[in-house]
Amino acid sequence: MAKVIVIGAGAAGLIAAGHAAQRGHEVQLFEKNDRIGKKILITGKGRCNLTNDGDLDVFLDNIPGNPYFMYSAFSYLDSAATREFFRSLGLETKVERGNRVFPVSDRSQDVVKALETYIFQNGVKLHLNSTVSGLLIEAGAVKGIVLQNGKKISADAVIVCTGGLSYPGTGSTGDGYRFAKEAGHHVTPLHPSLVPLRTAESWCKDCMGLSLRNIAVKIKDQKGKKLYEDFGELMFTHYGVSGPVILSASRHIAQAQGQSFSLTIDLKPALDEKTLDARLLRDFEKYSNRNFANALDDLLPKKLIPTIVSLSGIDPKKKINAVTKEERKTLLHLLKALPLTITGVTGYHEAVITCGGVETDEIDPSTMQSKLVQGLYFAGEVLDVDGYTGGFNLQIAFSTGFTAGEAV
Repeated sequence: MAKVIVIGAGAAGLIAAGHAAQRGHEVQLFEKNDRIGKKILITGKGRCNLTNDGDLDVFLDNIPGNPYFMYSAFSYLDSAATREFFRSLGLETKVERGNRVFPVSDRSQDVVKALETYIFQNGVKLHLNSTVSGLLIEAGAVKGIVLQNGKKISADAVIVCTGGLSYPGTGSTGDGYRFAKEAGHHVTPLHPSLVPLRTAESWCKDCMGLSLRNIAVKIKDQKGKKLYEDFGELMFTHYGVSGPVILSASRHIAQAQGQSFSLTIDLKPALDEKTLDARLLRDFEKYSNRNFANALDDLLPKKLIPTIVSLSGIDPKKKINAVTKEERKTLLHLLKALPLTITGVTGYHEAVITCGGVETDEIDPSTMQSKLVQGLYFAGEVLDVDGYTGGFNLQIAFSTGFTAGEAV
């Protein structure tokens, strides 16, 4: 039996601590907050999108940051095993759009409660309001931790699960990166990811709160190179755009600071231009005696119509039967490629995850153990591994935490 210390009671830390204790080790879990799972509670808008029901290929395709590092961890604990794990703790799950998995109760606190049950039924000793200030390392091996109050606690192994820099109010303040550097590890450049985007155009503010479903987005850099495209849901904010497709796109924006990008929104991706033009002609015939500004109700959400009318350059008081073919083509182009200029991201306070982290080449992917320091493990967001929205990042945390708990 080994003495194991886990730092951080988030998704990775709770799984790591519980699994290590289940295997017979003496486990202590240190958390700086006054409760566990603080970040889990706010994920999925309080519903907790805890994994995705996709297969291994789907997961690898949705992890732009070092996907193959996760191959072993996913073989230890994949999506199906994660759902079964929670079911064994009394938490039933369901699959929704995009294969996103949520608790049937739609309550993130039930996920935290299940993990709390898991650590306590396996005898983990939990220390809340306990900030770890550093690691004890001697002769290339970890020997324990030092608490903020100066107290030293010895251990045979330490698993660092401190998260990243995103949502700092939950306790993610980058402690693990400092621990890693002090242990001799490299930390790759850090950026906020899965974060809303800012736009140069002010009209987004006029559409604030409007959600568009089943739209397609495409993002290009200043040279016209396509960086990202996706299909799904988008929402306008007072500073730009958010929503699932935007959050995933942000991963590619945050890494290119100081640049601007072009974003186009296809409002009618199910229709090609010829079919959409025929649709416009039918609507124009139906509302032939209306003013242009009052003839788009069948086509667009009410809140978006004034913006489209303004951007089209067509006189809003012009009768539909007087709209020219060229003007109709301009409208058609707007509907298929509504343009926006991306100027940057909003920052860590709104970022779901952190892009970057402990260099994966210095971590054994089959155990999560440091290749530099014996007995030191890293799991979860602190690693340089990140995914798109859809449950992939929590699965990364669960799988790496489980792997560390298994190997320790």
